[in-house]
Amino acid sequence: MPVNLLSEEIVAQIRELFNVQLLQPVEIFYFSKHGYCESCEDTLKLLEEISSLSDKLHLNAYNLDENSQLAQQYDVDLVPGLAIIGHQEDELVDYGIRFTGIPSGYEFSSLIQAVLLVSKRDSGLKSEIRKELKALTSPVNLKVFVTPT
Repeated sequence: MPVNLLSEEIVAQIRELFNVQLLQPVEIFYFSKHGYCESCEDTLKLLEEISSLSDKLHLNAYNLDENSQLAQQYDVDLVPGLAIIGHQEDELVDYGIRFTGIPSGYEFSSLIQAVLLVSKRDSGLKSEIRKELKALTSPVNLKVFVTPT
């Protein structure tokens, strides 16, 4: 019998959160490379467990090499790599949220929050910040790096 990565308590908490706050469908695009990635198998298992908790959350697993054009479209070049994408009717809406590496520890809650943000189709930013962002005249690439301690 396969061992779950998430405890029953965590599963119950996430399921309840998704039941109340997961408003619109969300796609998780997961990219890996066979035989290349130390944490890819655990990452896939974790994502399978999470995506099974709501019919509004869908997991799509791809090999980075075999699906290089799709990976390039979603700006994923490292594995395990994730893109959190909105699904609106027959259209995919990319909000630019990416994860590289296994989202465990503190990154796990960031992953859950990212899924919820995309499902709400709203960043939660204040109107003043939205105005400042609209005033930008050139692209900004913001990356946050986290390392376990």
